Amino acid sequence: MRLEFTENFLDDYADLPSSLRVRVDKALRLLRTNLQHPGLRARKMRGRKEIWEGRVSKGYRFTFQIRGEVYVIRRVGPHCIEETP
Repeated sequence: MRLEFTENFLDDYADLPSSLRVRVDKALRLLRTNLQHPGLRARKMRGRKEIWEGRVSKGYRFTFQIRGEVYVIRRVGPHCIEETP
């Protein structure tokens, strides 16, 4: 699978401390190789059947969509991050 990044994700990522960016990078590597890796805890978001979320750490997640052979990485941040349609 290939990764594409939205502008929102790139902005979010740039604002993260370097220690969290390392964890995001690891989570995205896991996503590329195995959507069902237990460390990701990937699942569809409640009430948003086309948007998924994956775990970065206990307090941080990233959101994404699956479009064919591409994961579109939408946002990254605290679990309370707003996910716009």
